[in-house]
Amino acid sequence: MAAPSSITPDYTAAMIMQPVAASEWLIVLPFAVCIVFGAILMMVRHSTWLHARIALTGLVLLVAVDAALLWKVATEGPFTMVMGRWLPPFGIAFTADLTGVLLAFAAALSALACGLHSLSDIDENRKRYGFYPFLMLLMAGVSGAFLTGDIFNLYVWFEVLLISSFGLLVLGSEREQIDGALKYAVLNLIGTTLFLITVGYLYAIFGTLNMADIVLKAGEMRGTAPMMTLACLFTLAFAMKSAAFPVNFWLPASYHTPKIVVAALFGGLLTKVGVYSLLRVMVMLFPVERQELSLVIAIVAALTMVLGALGALAQNDIRRMMGYIVVSGIGYMMAGIAIGTVGGISGAVFYAAQSVLLMTALYLVVGIVARMAGTWSLSELGGLYKLAPLFSGLALALFFAGAGLPPFVGFWPKAMLVKAAIDIDAWWLAGSILVSGFLVTLAFGRLYLLAFWRPKPQKTGGAQVAVVQGASSASAISAIVILALIIVVGGILPETIFRLSQQAAEGLVDPAAYIRSVFPEGSLR
Repeated sequence: MAAPSSITPDYTAAMIMQPVAASEWLIVLPFAVCIVFGAILMMVRHSTWLHARIALTGLVLLVAVDAALLWKVATEGPFTMVMGRWLPPFGIAFTADLTGVLLAFAAALSALACGLHSLSDIDENRKRYGFYPFLMLLMAGVSGAFLTGDIFNLYVWFEVLLISSFGLLVLGSEREQIDGALKYAVLNLIGTTLFLITVGYLYAIFGTLNMADIVLKAGEMRGTAPMMTLACLFTLAFAMKSAAFPVNFWLPASYHTPKIVVAALFGGLLTKVGVYSLLRVMVMLFPVERQELSLVIAIVAALTMVLGALGALAQNDIRRMMGYIVVSGIGYMMAGIAIGTVGGISGAVFYAAQSVLLMTALYLVVGIVARMAGTWSLSELGGLYKLAPLFSGLALALFFAGAGLPPFVGFWPKAMLVKAAIDIDAWWLAGSILVSGFLVTLAFGRLYLLAFWRPKPQKTGGAQVAVVQGASSASAISAIVILALIIVVGGILPETIFRLSQQAAEGLVDPAAYIRSVFPEGSLR
């Protein structure tokens, strides 16, 4: 019988031996909170009267955790936590930098507002079939996508949010919802499959899935590996996820079908995950290839923003109008990616962060409009200013913000993008941004004049519903008020968001700090 070995294995070459600092656990708390609260909701699935209370508690905690995470990253810089104590790139890494954390915080605020609004929008039947567990699962996927440092893990979190979004889209099982879900599912599944195939191709070439490791190896392999093929495949996959032209038709065909609080979640959050992925992959991982594709991305951006604005002008259904506004906004963010400078990237990050909140608020506003008038048809709306003057003023402020007019927060990222385009002599792209902004202003002006300012038409599509009917309707209005306050204050005092987006852009263009957080000096790769 062999004697036991007296040699102690040396794990330092493969594993992290020192204990993880307590503050670094913040990076896993956003999606851990969502999963835990989602599991609790499933355990009490028959007690539907508890669902909203539990979900709102979880969403408040999520906002607090993301705020603490944003503070830590803003003051101390990016940091990484690797699962299983394995040294990167072997362990699955979660890396928090300003781009991901800023968007995660905005997403948490948006979800909390939707949770408040759901008190008056989600009926007992939808509670019973899982609205709140799906909401928490969706936020787990969104948070994980913004914080992962592993590109395959990004795919996994995409799958999590897609599964939950399918569930939210079909809640109620109405004919219109099933039709919208089918269109939503088909193109998103194509995009997801393309994403997975590209990730497999990338792993075959690089032998790693850690994003920081890919950045380090890309410089050595450029010229021998098919980098442009990878960049094109990733761009197409994420353009489909983001609803960029010409693969944007699924969004306005599906986002108008669910309950308005679900549409608000989708309009605020889902396409931004696709844009974030484009920023992460094309700006940080493949900057040289992004430069070579910049003209193509710029043309796609211009067509997306202008055609989206024209589509909004052509709509009579106010939910479809919001869908085209979402599409138009994607073009602005892609314009920043195409420009590629720190100014352009910071404009894209700024626009994405404020768009999460703004599009959520705009969807919730049109939901209240339809509740007041009993119809989604713009031709049948009217007289709302006389019926609810305070709400009309709130809606006007949000419409101004959506059009990118000063002094609201939507003005600043558009100004940043125009300046960045002019700085690189891309006058036609700057012109496209301005033309699109003008068309979106016309769309919101048309909506306000017809729905609020003109007298109510004689023929209407349904009975009127009072704006305030007890606490539930008060919560719906309060959700919009909270988002509107953030949007107005952010427009009047934009310095903090501007500084954070500038630092986020610098971290993407020069990812040295990101890489150091994954591979500290002296660590073995």
